[in-house]
Amino acid sequence: MYRVINRLLVIILAIIFLVPLVWAVITSFTPSSEVITRANPFAVKDPTFMNYISAWDTIPFLQYYWNTLVIVLGILVVQMLTVTLAAYAFARLNFIGKGLIFIVFLVQIMIPPDILIFPNYAIMKELNLIDTKLAIMLPYWASSFGVFLLRQTFKQIPLELDEATRVDGCRWWQTLWYVYLPSAKPTYIAFGLISVSTHWSNFMWPLIVTNTVESHPLTVGIAIFAQSFETGAQWGTVTAATVLVILPLLIAFFVFQRQFVESFMHSGLK
Repeated sequence: MYRVINRLLVIILAIIFLVPLVWAVITSFTPSSEVITRANPFAVKDPTFMNYISAWDTIPFLQYYWNTLVIVLGILVVQMLTVTLAAYAFARLNFIGKGLIFIVFLVQIMIPPDILIFPNYAIMKELNLIDTKLAIMLPYWASSFGVFLLRQTFKQIPLELDEATRVDGCRWWQTLWYVYLPSAKPTYIAFGLISVSTHWSNFMWPLIVTNTVESHPLTVGIAIFAQSFETGAQWGTVTAATVLVILPLLIAFFVFQRQFVESFMHSGLK
């Protein structure tokens, strides 16, 4: 009985989260003149692909995609390095105050990023990085959540493997490379998906720190496009543009969903 109720709740929640996506996809094929007047929001009388063509021709998608890819991958590459070294230190090295430092480090998870917008902006201004992709990336080059997730995985790796590699003459970075990284592959994939999806959809910080098309990511570009209509939003075109933005994330999640789930199972998170 418990399993039936649990599955029923999961299905209900899945439907609730799926409804906006289904609405956006259906609306993206609906002529803008029919979006507001149609009685059923999930019905289309005359489906059209012109919304996608109009969105692609109006918005500099190639520039926005390039900006977003540079930002997302730039953050992810540096995060992989910083979270790996920090997680290995907290999982295997012994030093004074390790437990206290780790607790203080985890406090960052409870701090909303929006609280740090003003001091981060002041720092970027002092560094003359305003309206650059680097300004978007710098505040996110460390991730306390990534360190915690990877530390849990590293602690589950048998300590005997460390001793065996030392007997074979490996240094610590060789042990990390040949033992820990392969064993934590599902966790890296999961964290990569979380990082990419978070910064792909990040809006507030890029909006504040960038001013030109050369630096705007997709989220900011779409918001500016949606506000450009003087007679009201063309919802068909706007939703088509939105689908183009989220499509890469949906594909990535469906491809790596198994590794995503496995990472949390092996990391001990419930």
